[in-house]
Amino acid sequence: MLRNLAALAAGIVFGLGLAISGMADPAKVLGFLDVAGAWDASLALVMVGALAVTFIGYRFAYAKGRPLLAEDFSAPPPGVQGSLDFRLVAGALVFGIGWGLVGFCPGPAIASLAYGHIESYVFVVAMGLGAAVYNAIPRAAVATPRN
Repeated sequence: MLRNLAALAAGIVFGLGLAISGMADPAKVLGFLDVAGAWDASLALVMVGALAVTFIGYRFAYAKGRPLLAEDFSAPPPGVQGSLDFRLVAGALVFGIGWGLVGFCPGPAIASLAYGHIESYVFVVAMGLGAAVYNAIPRAAVATPRN
């Protein structure tokens, strides 16, 4: 129960941060991507702030030896690298192209539902459909051999 409450609190703080910083507004994100026009650097500043908080949080968590609300860390230990494969690269490309076209990524899209804009609902529904299609594909069809 405590883990669920902590997750809810973290989600609320994340959503509030997106709303306060304006990052739930696709125009802000598209302004950041418009490097040849009226470039808006505010997304970069938000990212730097998020990285600083994450860096401090991870240092604190690893110094304790275990998470506050779990038995062990679910992330790979420091220094362990994942494999770079077709699925990762293709997924990153599709994600980046979609983000660049509409200015939404999953977190801000869900937070922007509170604004009541139809674009937010269309994006979130399309994102859910994409996830459902992926989940409907048999695992053997999407699996890639590892070296």
